[in-house]
Amino acid sequence: MPVYISLTDRLKTQHLTIYELIDSVPDQLLQYRPSPGKWTIKDQIAHLTRYQMIFLERIHLILLGQQPGIKRYSAEQDEAFGGWQKLSIEKLMEKLVADRLDVHNLIIRLAKEKLSLVGVHEKFGALTILQWTQFFLLHEAHHLFSIFQLAHANSAKPRL
Repeated sequence: MPVYISLTDRLKTQHLTIYELIDSVPDQLLQYRPSPGKWTIKDQIAHLTRYQMIFLERIHLILLGQQPGIKRYSAEQDEAFGGWQKLSIEKLMEKLVADRLDVHNLIIRLAKEKLSLVGVHEKFGALTILQWTQFFLLHEAHHLFSIFQLAHANSAKPRL
């Protein structure tokens, strides 16, 4: 059993929580913007889907073995993010699930010495691939909690 079993289990299934969180949420609430500049539930899902691709790109860059410097990701500065926001939740989830399989398979198949390769985050410093994966999952969990809050905040619910 690998020492990172919790990490690989979360990597395999954590994103599926979205289905549970939005299962009984009306479509209108999925698009509800709680205040100007704040993301909707759909925006949160678009961000997670896009960020997963960014994560894959980062891991492939780290695998080159040059200890690359990696800037913080900002959806607001990502020209491609607007296109992701226009996709339906069904398409976003389709992409999220398909890409997650790629992420999961990449990470679990890496040799131990590859898992210790480093990329240098501009805020958090040198992180191994295992640490980058932990960071990725914690970031995702933060957005899952945001989706939960948006789906269950009675004061934020529009009158349907």
